[in-house]
Amino acid sequence: MKRSSDEGIVISPIKNGTVIDHITPGEGLTVIRILGIQDGTNVTFTVATNVVSSRGGRKDMVKIENRELVKSEVDKLALIAPDAKISIIRDSKVVEKKSVEVPTDITGVIKCPNPNCITNTREPAESRFTFHSRGFRCCYCDTVISREMDIGDYI
Repeated sequence: MKRSSDEGIVISPIKNGTVIDHITPGEGLTVIRILGIQDGTNVTFTVATNVVSSRGGRKDMVKIENRELVKSEVDKLALIAPDAKISIIRDSKVVEKKSVEVPTDITGVIKCPNPNCITNTREPAESRFTFHSRGFRCCYCDTVISREMDIGDYI
């Protein structure tokens, strides 16, 4: 299929896997990182950054072949891309489409930025954050990771 440049970017469809759409512009590569896809991987994926959105504005999009995200991965994704939409593709058809939801209680995903927090010591305490009006609050030391901070740095 050939398209003109007026129709925008063309990304090949996938037969099986996951499409993550409406990612906050500039966060597509962070999504790849938090999903554990690294250099030298044999996973086939596509990242489109700062493409025009049909909703207006810009977005990033990620396609991952032969992989369906599990709930813990979707929860991580929601922290950096709260408006993302996930489509599960099987045999070239969309079999499930859902929005992400920012969890109100997050355990073991976010690293507390406070070096004196019990979760950053030798104590066997797993990090735990709750949704807060300004961002996410550590349940142990009350440190807040605000919306202005790049939460992807703490995942």
